[in-house]
Amino acid sequence: MAEFTVNGTTHQVGDRHEHLLAALRDELRITSPKDGCSPSGQCGCCTVLIDGKARISCQTSLDKAEGKEITTLEGVDEAERERLAAAFAAHGALQCGFCTPGILMRTHALLGRDKETTRDDAARHLGAHLCRCTGYVKILDAVETLAADETPVAISAAGGIGGRGVKYEAQSLSLGDRGFIDDMQPEGCLHAAVVLSEHARADILGIDTSAALAAPGVVAVLTGADIPGELRSGLIYKDWPTFIPVGGRTSYLGDVLALVVAETRPQARAATPLVAVSYEVHAPMTNPADALASDEDAVWQLDGNMLSRSAYARGDVDDAFERAAHIVRETFQTQRIDHAFLEPESTLAVPTVGADGSTESMHVYSGGQGVWDDRNDIARMLDISTDRVTVELVSNGGAFGGKEDMSNQGQTALAAWLLGRPVKTTFSREESFLVHTKRHAIRMQYEVGCDSDGKLLAVRAKMLGDSGPYASVGGKVLERAAGHASGPYVTETIDIEAIAVRTNNSVCGAFRGFGANQAQFAMEGMMDRLAAEVGISGWEIRNRNVITPGVVWGPGQIMDDGCLGARACLDAVKPAWDAAEAAGRPVGMGLGLKNSGLGNGAVEVSRSTVQFMEDDTVEVRHCWTEMGQGVHTVARQVAVEELGIDADRIRVIVDTTRELGAGQTTGSRGTVMASGSVADAARNAVAGGCEVGVEYEGVYTVDWTNSINDGLENPTIHSTFGYAAQLMEIDPESGAVSNVVAAHDVGRAVNPLLCEGQIEGAVHMGLGYALSEGFPCDEDGRPLNNTLRSLDIIRPKDMPPTEVILVESADPNSPYGIKGVGEIGLVPTAGAVAAALHSHDGDWRTELPMRTEKNRERLSAWT
Repeated sequence: MAEFTVNGTTHQVGDRHEHLLAALRDELRITSPKDGCSPSGQCGCCTVLIDGKARISCQTSLDKAEGKEITTLEGVDEAERERLAAAFAAHGALQCGFCTPGILMRTHALLGRDKETTRDDAARHLGAHLCRCTGYVKILDAVETLAADETPVAISAAGGIGGRGVKYEAQSLSLGDRGFIDDMQPEGCLHAAVVLSEHARADILGIDTSAALAAPGVVAVLTGADIPGELRSGLIYKDWPTFIPVGGRTSYLGDVLALVVAETRPQARAATPLVAVSYEVHAPMTNPADALASDEDAVWQLDGNMLSRSAYARGDVDDAFERAAHIVRETFQTQRIDHAFLEPESTLAVPTVGADGSTESMHVYSGGQGVWDDRNDIARMLDISTDRVTVELVSNGGAFGGKEDMSNQGQTALAAWLLGRPVKTTFSREESFLVHTKRHAIRMQYEVGCDSDGKLLAVRAKMLGDSGPYASVGGKVLERAAGHASGPYVTETIDIEAIAVRTNNSVCGAFRGFGANQAQFAMEGMMDRLAAEVGISGWEIRNRNVITPGVVWGPGQIMDDGCLGARACLDAVKPAWDAAEAAGRPVGMGLGLKNSGLGNGAVEVSRSTVQFMEDDTVEVRHCWTEMGQGVHTVARQVAVEELGIDADRIRVIVDTTRELGAGQTTGSRGTVMASGSVADAARNAVAGGCEVGVEYEGVYTVDWTNSINDGLENPTIHSTFGYAAQLMEIDPESGAVSNVVAAHDVGRAVNPLLCEGQIEGAVHMGLGYALSEGFPCDEDGRPLNNTLRSLDIIRPKDMPPTEVILVESADPNSPYGIKGVGEIGLVPTAGAVAAALHSHDGDWRTELPMRTEKNRERLSAWT
């Protein structure tokens, strides 16, 4: 037993806990400290006060906690809790909110010292904390306000469109009061842990579960043999096995072989090594070029290693090159990246058991990016009708595309269904790294020509992307890279091919930018090389080639007035560009575009409902995942705009009890599509008299796009685009990025505060992508990163000052002119950094990351 005081009360806890965090959460049910990486202590989410000093609780043993005074956010004086939460909410200093309670505890400790807390001092101390959403700018703004004992701007729920109010649930998220899935603990809940493959490519000869079943607390060990329905799930192709069964073959190290279910999480984890697996090991296929050329299949029961090919051509490229005054040729290589969302994947499944002891239905709590897809695949796996499964979204602790595919939802649902008891599975950080998808590493061979004035004549590009074993949305990522290959520029001719290859490396799928940032890192590099050949500036060559209404862009789309935002962004950074050049400071810029929505011929239908309730609240239901980006806030502000009611009356819900589903929350489409359908539902409510108890439905549809592969002369590939220009300055002495100016055309800023935060967070992520981050695999398909620190994510003290300029150039085809902001945020970043570094030292960059040699050397076997 260990004894210590928590929030003024003395407790004795069992000695079975690995660390203080586990004792607080699992035994004392104190959940404001979050578990993002235990026991490595590298995210800061579990920060508490121990005898008044901020400490990482997953790094604190029970022996060290013995006799100590422990304080969590639950024990902070209520007035101080309100002050901390109000400052963070008012400044927009949180998005998903998973990291925020730990940061508040650190802030509380800093403010309690006998010395002044400056912005730089706070940035240094917050180095113990990761925030993947905000970029730290608004966090430091909030800390400065608190340190100055200033009262933040009066916080209130945002009004209608354009209101700068606080995000939905901001204060409860800040304090850790609004729970995430791993904070939920229903009566009688079992805990599960996965057994992952030890080899990236191996036949499974046998799985012996007997020793694990005999271990203390173990209730069951499930394998592929226990699945009553379909083995595989998937977003586009049903090719991802829930388990690799005996007789099957693993295809990467994230393949699940078994699920151990026990009374406690430590018991489940302790038993996983006891599951004995017999393998026949085969050499993995980790080089995508070799895999593409091979006649041998990389993935079990899937024919061929080409996942997809996207190609188009317009005009006579060879003739244009013959006429070009300047031609540049270059090969670029981008790296694999982990999303590093702070909340590891977690699922809770709660069955309803009938009188005969059999499971009748099930409620699944998911943090996935498409809960209707989760429901449908779970029902297929269990061989039951979808009306017997309800999946409820619990707004997650960050995703960025990495929670589109099911992670542990299927296995957890299977266990709860078969055992008739609630089951929860939460990945460790190491399991999360192995299982979930990554950003694609893409090799891009570019050839671009222009005339003597720098006007583009021809773009030719060949792209090869490593997609890992399963489809996810990998083919769509390479399709998007192909479509965005020429950036926001007019070119007379173009010839593009992009191929996604199946390998035995980590699965790659959706990630903020979705192929556009890889392609435009290369295209921006080509623009800067051409500018040097012509003898003009990087700003000027973009000015001469930027798209305008009526021009033919890339795959042949005729651009509408929505593209006016591209030039507006370019013009917005011009003063900063001129000032840097006049002062002789090294400077570079990038200009990017990114679609919002799926496009490429997909029919996108968003549904929402509005219902006035007996208790005077208004229930707004929509079909999009809240993951920090603010889609719940958007839905609320649209409802306020159309209904003219107070925002505090509105409750936002996402679950599958209504058929509202529209697939995955991806491609910056949540804001556009939710705005359209919530507005329609609200207008229908007004037309119907806003009767209590009546559920008014609204629909928003985008059905006018064409596939890039349809062969049309002028296809409408996408309905909506966002645009961004980013400028980077380099400190001449250190060579570090010293200043960022980010001008982003969002069409219409539904909430400017949230828009700014999205852009600041995207710039932070983009700088990491450009300079330091990587997730390489070795020749055996084994990732070389297994901790958050090893990812080299930029810490607060290294985040440069970032000026955000919101440009509002309305899109003619979308609700309120909205274009979205989530994905465009980092599309121009890497290109801008590369140009600035060239301005500093004269070296052209072709590989990402640009600064961390250990990651550049470990990109993958094919670089």
